[in-house]
Amino acid sequence: MNILNVEHLNKIYGDKVIFDDVSCGIQEGDKIGIIGINGTGKSTFLKILSGKEEPDAGKISSQNGIRIACLSQNPVFSPKATPLSWVMEKKAFNDRSGDSSAKRMLNRLGITDHEIPMEQLSGGQKKRVALARTLLEPADVLILDEPTNHLDNEMVSWLEDYLNQFKGTIIMVTHDRYFLDRVTNRILEISHGNIYSYQANYSAFLELKAQREEMELATQRKKNSILRMELEWASRGCRARSTKQRARLERLEALKNSSGPVRDQTIELQSVSARMGKKTIELHNVCKSYEGKPLIQDFDYIVLKNQRLGIIGPNGCGKSTLIRIIAGLEQPDCGEVVIGETIKIGYFTQEVEDMKDDRRVIDYVKEVADYIPTVDGKISASQMLERFLFTPDMQYTPVSRLSGGEKRRLSLLRVLMDGPNVLLLDEPSNDLDIPTLTILEDYLNSFAGIVIAVSHDRYFLDNIVDRIFAFEGNGKLGQYEGGYTEYIGAVGKNDSAKESKNAGEGKQSRKEKNPDSSKKSSRDWKQNQPTKLKFTYMEQKEFDCIDEEIANLEEKIAGLEADILTFATDFQKLADLTKEKEAAQVLLEEKMDRWVYLNDLAERIAAQ
Repeated sequence: MNILNVEHLNKIYGDKVIFDDVSCGIQEGDKIGIIGINGTGKSTFLKILSGKEEPDAGKISSQNGIRIACLSQNPVFSPKATPLSWVMEKKAFNDRSGDSSAKRMLNRLGITDHEIPMEQLSGGQKKRVALARTLLEPADVLILDEPTNHLDNEMVSWLEDYLNQFKGTIIMVTHDRYFLDRVTNRILEISHGNIYSYQANYSAFLELKAQREEMELATQRKKNSILRMELEWASRGCRARSTKQRARLERLEALKNSSGPVRDQTIELQSVSARMGKKTIELHNVCKSYEGKPLIQDFDYIVLKNQRLGIIGPNGCGKSTLIRIIAGLEQPDCGEVVIGETIKIGYFTQEVEDMKDDRRVIDYVKEVADYIPTVDGKISASQMLERFLFTPDMQYTPVSRLSGGEKRRLSLLRVLMDGPNVLLLDEPSNDLDIPTLTILEDYLNSFAGIVIAVSHDRYFLDNIVDRIFAFEGNGKLGQYEGGYTEYIGAVGKNDSAKESKNAGEGKQSRKEKNPDSSKKSSRDWKQNQPTKLKFTYMEQKEFDCIDEEIANLEEKIAGLEADILTFATDFQKLADLTKEKEAAQVLLEEKMDRWVYLNDLAERIAAQ
């Protein structure tokens, strides 16, 4: 059943078309993720749906009596409010049961002081108070703008379960790709003024989007072929005397004026880090406390060259404090941090600096450098901005007029263009759109330097880091090899081992009763232990290269297809190209079969 209808929606900001005559329906029970690059209108769409903003044209119609609760990206609070009073401000909550529910929800989201003035809370704490109020509000539709921002991993997992159990409709903007996969059953993609609907979660959406774009390109190729034939016909000097000829000329004009499929731009990033010497970053017995609470105790670590470290833990445990100590912005209570002479740190903070002034975008970047060295030589600040999706027109816009995500992207550019060889990233995924995150991950994987990231984005951690530092209470940090998924697996194994040990306490073991039989059992176990799976040397070498080989083959086939169209009238050349393409396709199929085998083997090795 349709509960919300968007009909012929139009919205323009300045010269930018946000929505161009778009329509869509929202069904009861839909759990929708809104996807699009920063500045395309995701938050605007949520505001229009919730009635907080009016479209320039079109209308939103809803089922009678429908109740909507909305979490905005930047919630505004009542003066002198406290977390509890603000959550309880709705009349529906003003009873004893509402009071206890509000307290439980605030506690669940890490807000344990219910009477502290809101003005004393951080931006992240305020967002969590707003989330508590939204989730408690009686609603048929939840509209959530970046609900996972400022939540730690445990809170994100809890919110996933909460929203999966919610019986109503959910419409949300989030950059958390695992969250989208586990909560949504539909994706709405906003792109170039249009809305595309996919009945899928995030992983399936990626496949369906690729299919849609391929179909659009195939249609465009067909249209180009027809256009070429029509132009040849027109160039032969036809006269539009007959009705058929006039109609054909009108079709030709329509083909010439029609636009092809518009593809999203992607950010082009290149590693431009400074040279790094032997000494990197050394932390020796670092300690830090806050108001008597130990955040970091006796932390000792030497960061290796090109290492990728992820720092995780609950909110308030000291993650950002550790990053600030490494950056030299905060001093430890004891111990020391030694920074190598060649180390050049780039620090991407969690809170973007105030950008309310009238500095133009290009001037904001030029404060760091007019030109940036890249692997292809020097490029100007203006060119670098274009690579970050800031068009020439946008570059002369005041930064105050940018969206929250665009400001975040601009701040990231400013850090990267200074050419650091150590990147300290504090919650880099906050307010960055998914396409930007994907390109940032590609950049970091090729970055010639050290990356240390505080993040609650599990997908980001799995893609980037090779070691996890987890805050585990009382200022202690545990070390775990691999990304977030490996960390969860290791923690699960440790918990199981502890349970097994506790279950066996106080009972006489078989070993104590019969030591000889115990030794025999141990020896037999070693003999019967299955052989551990592993790659051969050649399989490992093949596994490391096969993705690149497949990509090269796909690129070769695409090039041959383009050549076939070009030489369509040269039969000998066409035959040669067709033969070469068929051979490449056979090789690609063989490589794909091999890829499936090697990846299956890799998964079984990892699961041992």
